[in-house]
Formats: sequence, structure tokens, C-alpha cells
Amino acid sequence: MIKLTETGVYLLNGETIAPAAEYEGSPEEGREQTIAYQIMRAHDKGDGRGRMRIKFDALMSHDITYVGIIQTARASGLKEFPVPYALTNCHNSLCAVGGTINEDDHSFGLSAARKYGGIYVPAHQSVIHQFAREEMAACGNMILGSDSHTRYGAIGNMGVGEGGPELVKQLLQNTYDIDPPEVVLVYLSGAPRHGVGPHDVAIALCGAVFKQGFVTNRILEFAGPGLKSLSADFRLGIDVMTTETACLSSIWETDDTIREYYEIHGHGNRYKQLRPGPAAYYDRLIEIDLSTIEPMIALPFHPSNAYTIRELNENPYEILHAVEEEAKKTFGDKVALHLTDKIIPVKKKYAIQVDQGVIAGCAGGLYENLVEASAILHDHSTGNGYFSLNVYPASVPVSMAITKNGVAADLLESGAILKTAFCGPCFGAGDVPANGGFSIRHTTRNFPNREGSKPGQGQLSAVALMDARSIAATAANGGILTSAADIDYTVPNLKYKYDGDIYKKRCYYGFGKPQPEEELRMGPNITDWPKFDPLQKNLLVRLAAVIRDPVTTTDELIPSGETSSYRSNPLKLSEFALSRRVPEYVGRSKAVQAEAAEVKTGKHPEDLVRVMGSLGLPESTLDECSIGSAIFACRPGDGSAREQAASCQRVLGGGANIAYSYATKRYRSNCINWGILPFTVDQLETFPFDPDDTLFVPNIREAVETGAQTVTGHMVRTDGTVAPITLHLPDMTADERQIILEGCLMNYYAAGYGKD
Repeated sequence: MIKLTETGVYLLNGETIAPAAEYEGSPEEGREQTIAYQIMRAHDKGDGRGRMRIKFDALMSHDITYVGIIQTARASGLKEFPVPYALTNCHNSLCAVGGTINEDDHSFGLSAARKYGGIYVPAHQSVIHQFAREEMAACGNMILGSDSHTRYGAIGNMGVGEGGPELVKQLLQNTYDIDPPEVVLVYLSGAPRHGVGPHDVAIALCGAVFKQGFVTNRILEFAGPGLKSLSADFRLGIDVMTTETACLSSIWETDDTIREYYEIHGHGNRYKQLRPGPAAYYDRLIEIDLSTIEPMIALPFHPSNAYTIRELNENPYEILHAVEEEAKKTFGDKVALHLTDKIIPVKKKYAIQVDQGVIAGCAGGLYENLVEASAILHDHSTGNGYFSLNVYPASVPVSMAITKNGVAADLLESGAILKTAFCGPCFGAGDVPANGGFSIRHTTRNFPNREGSKPGQGQLSAVALMDARSIAATAANGGILTSAADIDYTVPNLKYKYDGDIYKKRCYYGFGKPQPEEELRMGPNITDWPKFDPLQKNLLVRLAAVIRDPVTTTDELIPSGETSSYRSNPLKLSEFALSRRVPEYVGRSKAVQAEAAEVKTGKHPEDLVRVMGSLGLPESTLDECSIGSAIFACRPGDGSAREQAASCQRVLGGGANIAYSYATKRYRSNCINWGILPFTVDQLETFPFDPDDTLFVPNIREAVETGAQTVTGHMVRTDGTVAPITLHLPDMTADERQIILEGCLMNYYAAGYGKD
């Protein structure tokens, strides 16, 4: 299905793949011929040799992130938005906790768009990435978004998903600084079979590359003869899922299909042909023969846990039992997952009973997915049993199109429920299954609790990712897991007719028209950030959580779902940090935070004095320490770009993360921008320290100032014994070190840094 090559290759004249060892070209020169480098160099404000300093053409945020971004930028001197900045309201359109706080945030967003000259998209109009595709993208451009699925490469616009502080830098006309990334060629051939959709290709790709880190922090560039067999929607459906491979960004060749896409959306002038140069060099190669891809399913708890639906149906017990065992490792004895209970006898065979289907968001709610799902469901019923099907078109224009051409009627007649443009099912704020339920979804993620269950309260359900086509096939079969390849149906030729007038009538387009006199509308839950202290001479942090799982997601660091209603109140939101993974974390962090507050008043708490005694240091050393908490996780930060995964730690007094490596650049950047030292340690069979052990790093401020790559710390165990620990701080830029020294990005700007 998919072939991986770890060594470099050249793509000659956009057609022929040549191993680097057999070609005499220069990789450095050849890399500049990739589409990715053509675009990045056009946006690079650096010298073209070292780190890239990127300025983006546009910015995107949704209502979980934009309040914090604007509050941070405002505190750092924001006067007006320098580039088009769209604020969408697709994540907290529904309020999970009651009260006014969600709509208060939406009012804040509109007032900020008016004051600073932004674009405001009201709730239920569009999910963030569909609005970007329809209204913001242009070939050759770059968009930075505060959502990890900021991916528009299929229509020729490079998208990067980062934490909010990186958007703050752009709002203050600073740059996004990265080492020149490697580029991976994704060479497509063949054409998809009947019943195969974009999610099938995406899940197969994630399964092939994620666990080995094959494309981590690299750029995927799609080319090859297989492109011509894919519609724009099909390409977009694959592209948005590249985030789940852990790549940095993506870009595709453009052709007449993409030209037509821009023309349909009224932006024909934004199209340009993008092609690699005559001898483009790629650091790695992924070859996908589209004709070999089967309908896929990504079982809990990651999009890379990929199987064909065929092999799952042929061997359901062994495969589902393995997922149950994985749940035991994740949740311990708190709660159990019983997926094997879903195996039922059907006609002398065994089948899997599904409880819920969802087609939603930036991956599932695309026009062609809905058209093909309706074709499969035509003259069928989802049934009146426990199975239900919920469908969320990605935008009002998509909803209008399927309403006018009868697709919506077919879906409704089958028993499906049509809802508005909303990202909730993707992050646990909508359509939470019943306890023990098994949900299949054309959404982007299926991390633990991402569907909204609460294991700490004895509630657990499971989500698997599937393409809309096989979800519809399952619905037509009464909830029995079914591959769309096994259904006989014909896809109607219903050309998409885009009508963007609703946006003009309902959205606020204010770029270039700031109104400085406009007052920000501040609801009672919208609060300023607390003050953070600069880094002191020494560092003293207590381990408040030790997580030995191979990967820790940002959803574990700060759960999504109803917790996000508190997104504009840093103190309240921080109460949820690690609540579904290490419930003791908040209490432990607050305890050491209280001790740090005592030290500021001149008192020396007994616990900290005891630590100093174990180190053979006078207790007065405490007066020269940054005192707080720390987290150890093997590989933290997979998944969402939400900076709250780091900012909540900082609000609770977090001073350091310790890891073998960081799952994504964006999480590490979030830690730095919030003043959290991103330590790494050498790989060990198991991390030898436990919660409540205390790390002391002498002269840390000097080490950061001088650019030290390695420092020696001393871990004081709870029994008073002391063990040395070697900590690394690799690849930090001068700006990043200054941010750490100042205590956070806001302090950095307040001190006069980062301003032209």
C-alpha cells in the first residue's frame, strides 16, 4: 500500500524519481527547487542561509484560543492587526457549563475584530479551516493558525498550526523562526477504488509513518500522476490529516482541478500553478499507490492505530482485545473498556455492532463526503435502535448547497440528524457516546477522552476514525461495521455551487479598517494573565507528575471539551490541567506554588529547607531560586496546538518540562513562550524519579544566558538521597533564551525585546 524510503531522492521534471546516490546534483540546491522552499523563501526575512524567519500572509484562530492571543498581544503593545486575521467561533459554539461565558467570549472576539481590524465569523457559520479554504487561502501564500490542523497545502497555501504565542509574534510584526526543515516527497500513483475516500488514504498514511517518527517536524510535498485522479475535496481531506503524522506542514502541486476550485469560490485570481523545479531534492520518500488503499479504520486511541475494515471484520476479537489491553495501560483500574462486547453473531459469522456515527468538521464535513454518504444512504434507514448518525456540514455554504440539491433531504430521510458547522465532536464538546459506547467518526482525532468521556468519573467510551463513505455504509446496515467497498452505489454528478453571500451578510470583514476607539467587550470570565517572574539564579522544581507513557497528548495535559469554556480565565482553566491523566497534579503544583509564595515573604518552608539540607546548601539559597513544579513525560505534546497545555502549567507555577523528546515543535515552543524550561534527558529504560522528588539546578540563569547546551542538576528524592541528572537545552535561539530569562513572552515584549 505505502512504501517508505529513508534516503534522499530527486524528482526530475516533476515525474521521475532518482535516488540521490545516482544523481550528481547538490541536495542543498535541489531542496530549494521544492515547492515548499519556493514558498518559504518568498516569506523568509532572514539571510537565506541560517534559520528561517517567516512572516505569514494571514492568521486564523478559533474561540478556544483567540481571547488569550489578543489579551497577550494587547499586553505587549498591539495597535492593529497587520495582516488579515480571522476569528472563527466553531469550537465553543455550545456552552457546556451554563452561564454567559461562551457568548461573552464571542462578543469579545467581534469587538476585537472591530477595534484592531480583523475578520469575525459568528458561531455556526463555518469551522475554522473550511472558512480558511473558502475565503482566506491563495496559491503560494502561508497561513499561521492557532489550531494544529491548519493545513491548506492541497490548494497551494502552506498552513502551519502553532500555539497562540507564535500568532502574538506575528501580530507584533515579529517572525516565526525555524531551522530549515527537511522535505518529504509523497508520490501518488493510481486512483482510489470504489468506496475509498480521503480518510482511508489519510489513516493508511498515519499508520505507516507516525509511530516511527518518519515525518516528524518535516514538510510533506505531494506530487505524482495520482493527483489527477483526486478532486479538490479529496485532496483537502487527506491534507488536513497530515497533522496526525506529526509533520510541520504540507504542500501539493496545483493543477486545473485547483484552478477550478478557486474559480468556484470566486477567487480565480488567487490561483497559480505550483510545481517542483527540474531537479528537486527530497530528504525522504513516501510512495502511495492509491489503487491499493482499502477502506480503513483507526481504532482507539490514535489515528495511526490503523487497520483495514476487512481485516478487523475478519479478526475482530484479537484486534479489539488489544485495544482493551491498551486501555488498561492508559486508565489502570479506574475504568475498563469492553470493545469485544460489540462482537455479535450475524448469519453464522461475527460482526461488530457500532453505537454511533459522526461525519463532521474540517475533515468530514466537506461537500463531496456528504454527497457520497447520501448516495449510500439513499432509500436506506439508520434504524430505530441504539445506533445514531449525526452529520455536520463544514460551513453554511456547504449546508446551502446540499439543501438546494437534495442531498440534505436524502440524509434526513435516512434518519441522519443534520447539525450546524461545529468542531465539537472532534474534541469532546458534542455527541459524546453513552458509557461503553463505540463511535465511528470522520473527524481528525480519537485520542483518549477526546470524545468527551470522563474515566475519573467511571465514564468511558471509544472512538474509531473512518471515512464518511464507510460510516454511511455502516449506518445503512443498521450499525453493523461495514466497508463502503462492499456497497453497490452510484455517486451522483452534483457539481458544487458555492454561494458565499451568507458570509457577506453575516461575517464582519474589517481588515485594514481598525477602529481604535472601539471598546473591548470584557465578560466577567475574561481575565488578564497573572504576573510571571523572571528566571532567577537557580532553579528548584518539584515533580508534580511523572508520566511514563510513550507519548503524552496535549489533550491529556489540558483536556478539551467542556473545560474549554474557561479558556478566557487562566486561573480557572488551570484547575483542569492533567485532570484526566494525573488528577493529583494540580494539588501538588499548588502546594509548591504556596511554598514559593512563602519564600517571597522571607519565610523558608520546612520541606524546602530539608531539600537544601540534603544538597548541603544553606537555606538562604532559596532566596535566589525560581521555585515551582515540573512535569516529566517521555514524549509530551502530540496533538493540539492549544498553548493552554503549557500556559496552565505556568499559571500553576510550572518552571520546567523534562522529556526524552518533544512530540511536536509547537508544544516545545509553547513551553518556551510561557517561560517553561524545555529540558531533555538521555533515553533511559525507565525514568528513575517519582512525583514529589525535587530537582535543583544551580546557576541556571547563567547557563541560559551563555547558551549552555547541557547543565547538571541534582534530584533530591523524597527519602533525602541525592542523584545527579544531566539535562539538555539544545537548539534554543537567542530570542528563545531571552524569553526564558524574562519569564514569558509577555515579559519579553514588556522589557523592550522583539520590537523593530
